[in-house]
Amino acid sequence: MRLESWFTINFRSRTLRIFVFFLPIYTLLLLYARAKGSRDPGSVFFDPWTGYDQSYSRARIEEGDSYIQKIDDLDDHDIHEIWKASEKPQLCVGIATVSRELKGKQYFRNTVGTLLDGLSEVERSQIYLIFFPAHSEPSDHPDFRQPWFNALPDRILLYNDSAEIDIDHIRTLEQNKESIGRQKALLDYQYLLRTCQDIGTPYTLMVEDDVIAQDGWFHKTQEAISAAESQTRQIGASKWLYLRLFYSEEFLGWKSEEWPIYLYYSVLIFSFVLFTCLGIRQYNPQSAITGGSIVLFSFIITPLLIILFFATGRVTVFPVPHGVHRMPDSGCCSQAFVFPQSRVPELLDLYHSQQAGYIDSITELYANNNNEIRWALTPSIMQHVGSQSTKDETGNLGRPSRFKSKDEMKGTERLWNFAFETNDVDRLREEHENAKEIYGY
Repeated sequence: MRLESWFTINFRSRTLRIFVFFLPIYTLLLLYARAKGSRDPGSVFFDPWTGYDQSYSRARIEEGDSYIQKIDDLDDHDIHEIWKASEKPQLCVGIATVSRELKGKQYFRNTVGTLLDGLSEVERSQIYLIFFPAHSEPSDHPDFRQPWFNALPDRILLYNDSAEIDIDHIRTLEQNKESIGRQKALLDYQYLLRTCQDIGTPYTLMVEDDVIAQDGWFHKTQEAISAAESQTRQIGASKWLYLRLFYSEEFLGWKSEEWPIYLYYSVLIFSFVLFTCLGIRQYNPQSAITGGSIVLFSFIITPLLIILFFATGRVTVFPVPHGVHRMPDSGCCSQAFVFPQSRVPELLDLYHSQQAGYIDSITELYANNNNEIRWALTPSIMQHVGSQSTKDETGNLGRPSRFKSKDEMKGTERLWNFAFETNDVDRLREEHENAKEIYGY
């Protein structure tokens, strides 16, 4: 048979035509998956330029800085007119902050500015704000003597405010870097949480000093708390442990320990396609399903689609639904926890019983052992600013020459909510203004 005839026959075969028709469709699916998976850290299409770009954070930091600058520019008379908490606030917001060793890495100003920028007087009155410069000598914190630092909070908490604090022990812990992270930070958290408990607000929000709050975070937190309470009652429970306002999608991808599940469903889909084709062929020999078609659908097209499915990333193909939902595992980290007042005493007992450890790890272990209900808000309304250091030009909010690869990143640098950066400044501002009208803020 001549070569030209061979090509003609094969090109005219039904199997080849199906494959040729499939290729552009698969290419389009591939391009779509690449675009959608660019912000999914578990996707092979993840793009650091897209994922770690501060699309929204940069704009929000600038808004927060402008707010802080306005406070610094106030004269002594006007500074006493700054809005503060009412007699019965609804939320105690506690922020422990320490001086960071790396020059230019003080994020506390960003945290405070973004928490307060855009709040109405009514919203601010619902918040009891506590700054805790967690140093034995508070003046060691670079922001301690700044006008805004002293003007904005409802209280500045110091170690010497309590006779229960062994200041000599604190000084000893400050001399050891490992003790600072595992022991002193735990003591700081307890001290601040106990202080918020004494304020008597129904809920406490513990915020770390390296986060950015989106515009409208307060009304969304209030809505999320209401949803958490309602959904807890719906499932027949009487209490919940915390509401998470930040998490990283980094830990929501395909899990290696679940490979048997993935394999099971992949084999199931493959088998379904194979036996469906075989059944059609068996009961209708005149059908379009030929032997070549069976091979094409079962051993080429189906595996290619399965591979693309997993390559796209779990967060992309199974996105976390918006709203309040349970997150019993894979939630990280302790950047922004809301605790009901009723749970604070046992949490304080828990933290006090530990000699050392990290807040998120201790809390999660306790929750796992006691089947505690944990809620999370999606999209996250807080961002971890530490990911600025994933850029090779630190301290620069402009676009760097490159981003580090994941292998080059430290653990804290990878704490990043990728969806947070898709926020739109104007849309969030409009949502916030609408909420003020609806809720009388």
